[in-house]
Amino acid sequence: MGAKVSKQAKKNSTSEPANPQAEKKAVEAPAPAPANPAQATKETHSLVNASHSHASDSGAGQGGSVAKKMPFPSDIPAGVVTGDNLRKLLKYAHENHFAIPAFNCTSTSTINAVLEAGRDAKSPVIIQFSQGGAQFLAGKGLANDKQQASIAGAVAGAHFVRQIAPLYGIPVIVHSDHCAKKLLPWFDGMLEADEAYFKQHGEPLFSSHMLDLSEEPKDHNIQTCLKYLERLAPINCLLEMEIGVTGGEEDGVNNENVENSALYTQPDDIWDIYSAFSKITDLFTIAAAFGNVHGVYASGNVKLHPELLGKHQEHVAEKLGKAATEQPVWFVFHGGSGSTSEEIKTAVKNGVVKMNIDTDTQWAYWEGLKDFYESKKGYLQGQIGNPDGPTKPNKKFYDPRVWVREAEKSMGKRCTVAFNELGSAGALA
Repeated sequence: MGAKVSKQAKKNSTSEPANPQAEKKAVEAPAPAPANPAQATKETHSLVNASHSHASDSGAGQGGSVAKKMPFPSDIPAGVVTGDNLRKLLKYAHENHFAIPAFNCTSTSTINAVLEAGRDAKSPVIIQFSQGGAQFLAGKGLANDKQQASIAGAVAGAHFVRQIAPLYGIPVIVHSDHCAKKLLPWFDGMLEADEAYFKQHGEPLFSSHMLDLSEEPKDHNIQTCLKYLERLAPINCLLEMEIGVTGGEEDGVNNENVENSALYTQPDDIWDIYSAFSKITDLFTIAAAFGNVHGVYASGNVKLHPELLGKHQEHVAEKLGKAATEQPVWFVFHGGSGSTSEEIKTAVKNGVVKMNIDTDTQWAYWEGLKDFYESKKGYLQGQIGNPDGPTKPNKKFYDPRVWVREAEKSMGKRCTVAFNELGSAGALA
């Protein structure tokens, strides 16, 4: 995932796996289904009036900087935010036309890189753990046949963020990334940890979780999500769901060979989700597909249509009997690596409040280590002996705290690019 990839990253991304659907001619979005003019039920309308809708201001800026309508809410605390504070944070982002970048983290080092970059950019951040990333955090030497390592790693990561994040002085959302049907035991384990934490502290351990059942039939996807939403709502934990498929491959989820038509969500799909979910809670987001593909691929091979999100917003607003300019839905942008600044701005303009970033920050972390090695190569060939003399020690060069720190700083620079492109930089100023 990710925002616009640097030229250097594209130049060095030849090791990315081939994507059959991206190798084909760039796909065009199918025509969206016509909007149904029928009005929403009174019950759904009343629920939505208390939810996350707002009037779109076509004159507001998207990306690069925040066109503020109001000061950042002073009652949103630093550290992990959940429930009402999470709701207020996303509402503020939505109304002020910026999105919060969500960075996949696999270690305390990558977590620290994100928190430091967010602090310096005066931006809220989202730290998220994939199933594989959580397993790595726990230790690849552990058995994971029942998702026990992935559960433990995600829970440990959430506790670490809770302990450290307040020191950085920024609001932080702790999130779990793609959970396919085969990984539901992992989701169940995290949810049990949320419920246990809620009993003690009155809030969930995590801010939010994602269910990715986009490969399943739509009705099964929605009904399964509703089942979990009924458990998440009482503990004020947000659910992100995906409808339509994000192409490519990431962290063991492989959608390289899906039909192109599956890469574009239809307006009726969004309404079906919105109308059902809003009867339970307003704490949900939708990752709609508009041609998204995970990974980094050659320019022109992936055709994004973020303007389709605007059609979805209009369709839901019409169903609710609201003005066409209103945007009732909180959208999430997946598979954005290599996206242009204009594509990102269009997505944010049409209601994206969260954008996932992984591929680009993986490269940035590695690049920091690589550049350090190349610049200090003569000092990294043995414990003793370097260009300064055959008996000179090299400990200050091979100490992990030195080269890991260089990786963190490089990753932090890529995070800063995301804050600027999504418009969240300076949101807390």
